Amino acid sequence: MKLTIQTDGGARGNPGPAATGIVIKNDAGKILAAYGEYLGKQTNNYAEYSAVISGLKKAKVLGADEVAVIADSMLIVEQLNGRWKVKEPTLQKLFIQAWNLLQSFHTYHIKHTFRHHNKEADAEVNKILDAHVY
Repeated sequence: MKLTIQTDGGARGNPGPAATGIVIKNDAGKILAAYGEYLGKQTNNYAEYSAVISGLKKAKVLGADEVAVIADSMLIVEQLNGRWKVKEPTLQKLFIQAWNLLQSFHTYHIKHTFRHHNKEADAEVNKILDAHVY
């Protein structure tokens, strides 16, 4: 089964209160999962990686053997596609987690999208942050 995972991570301040946002859809576009997680004080890049990791774990539980990860973080997309180096030690650990999870799928694709095309995952991030910050 192929699933599409839209991810977003955000921090209000960098670092600051951070959260993930994940929306998982099947081939027909039906939302199978939409959720986020509060991460406490973290950087934006930490939140972006955490969203990808969470989405991959959830897709596995839902029975996916093929995934398309769509993220609006060029850094995450380019690093996971092997085009950019991962220099920051904290991100290196998250990269390894994400990379290992990707290897558990039969096939995977990592694609970049612009923020205005990632509104559903962004809404999940903001819903979580609004609940924890205000």
